[in-house]
Amino acid sequence: MERTYASKRSLALRRDIVLSTPAVTAIACGVLAPLVLMLLLSFVGRDGRPSGENYKLLFEAFYLTGLWTTFEVAFLVTAICALLGYPLSYYLSRLPAQFAAAALLLVLLPFWTSVLVRTYAWLVLLQRHGVVNEALLSLGLIESPLPLVNNLAGTTIGMVHVLLPYFVLPLYANMRSIPDIYWHAASTCGATPGQAFWTVYLPLTLPGLFAGLTLVFTLSLGFYITPAILGGGKLMMWANYVEFALTAYPHWGAASAIGVALLLVTLILAGLLQLTFRLSRRQKTQASGV
Repeated sequence: MERTYASKRSLALRRDIVLSTPAVTAIACGVLAPLVLMLLLSFVGRDGRPSGENYKLLFEAFYLTGLWTTFEVAFLVTAICALLGYPLSYYLSRLPAQFAAAALLLVLLPFWTSVLVRTYAWLVLLQRHGVVNEALLSLGLIESPLPLVNNLAGTTIGMVHVLLPYFVLPLYANMRSIPDIYWHAASTCGATPGQAFWTVYLPLTLPGLFAGLTLVFTLSLGFYITPAILGGGKLMMWANYVEFALTAYPHWGAASAIGVALLLVTLILAGLLQLTFRLSRRQKTQASGV
């Protein structure tokens, strides 16, 4: 009997290996190979010899300023997505199923349009004589056009528009799975709606909230198109520094070093966020067990 079970497991393992081989090969060729090549190029100096000079450049003021800008924009965009996305996700999750599906379709609608097209659309809307400024001037709300492009404001608006669905989708799925009986139970125990939200509902939405925050923050760190167009060269994130290193003076080593550093920073921050979330959940589980 044990031999039969072991042989079945061995057969299932061989079958899984055979079926997954094409996907693993595609991932290795399309993802891992470029990463390895980028890592190797990051240690190639200007003279073509192995060197660590490319990583020394990252500690210069020029690159450190770009790193600070990258984190500043990423934190700001993540915070705005959280402020806008949480109420939106809650509203969608409380709708009847047929209306929620139609509303969720509107949230997904931007995915069907190219990021480049959406960014240029915001450029048309936000520029000095764009739709937004002209509307505000005609209403008498402002006396002169607002600087909404080629700065932090325009870049943030464009990135929030692109990344907001990435925050809403996991949080909506999490909220949709929370039974209404928890609300009724909290009310039966004497909790006010506010107390029920803070003590019952919000903790239950933390997995979806964490997933949305992680997605938006990590994607923000590597944004290129939106800062390049709406930032107008005055606001540069680290992804834009890669393009600068290749166009200003073709130096694949420096560009690769920036890419490797950005990848490592993203992985470290994602790991720290994951660790923090697990520790907080463990503490809450132990507290509830006590």
